[in-house]
Amino acid sequence: QVMLHERGGGLVQAGGSLRLSCEASDRSLMEYHVAWFRQAPGKEREIVARITVGGTAHYGDFVKGRFIISREDAKTTVALQMDSLKVEDTAVYYCAARYRALSEYDSWGQGTQVTVSS
Repeated sequence: QVMLHERGGGLVQAGGSLRLSCEASDRSLMEYHVAWFRQAPGKEREIVARITVGGTAHYGDFVKGRFIISREDAKTTVALQMDSLKVEDTAVYYCAARYRALSEYDSWGQGTQVTVSS
C-alpha cells in the first residue's frame, strides 16, 4: 500500500474551478493506477476519473469534459483539474491507488471536501 494525501479542496461558486492533488508520501505513483472518487451525503461513492499506469484517462459520465486527470512531473502526484463546477459536484473527494497488477484500489487518502455554492 501507498500513503496518499489529498490537497486542494474548498468552497467555490458554481461555474468556478478547483485543482485537487493526490500526493504519495513515500514513493512514485508511476507504477500505480490512480483514481479519484467522490461521495456526497446520502449517496454512494462514485468514481470521478482514473488514470492508468500507461497514462490513459477515463471519466465518469457526469464529468462531460469538465475535469482532467493527469500525472504531475514530480511523479508522486496525480492531479484532478475541475472546471465548470456545479452544485451537484459537492462531495468529499478521495484519491485511491492500486499497484499495476492488482484489481482493487487498496490505498486511500483521507478525503478533501469540495463545496460548490449556487
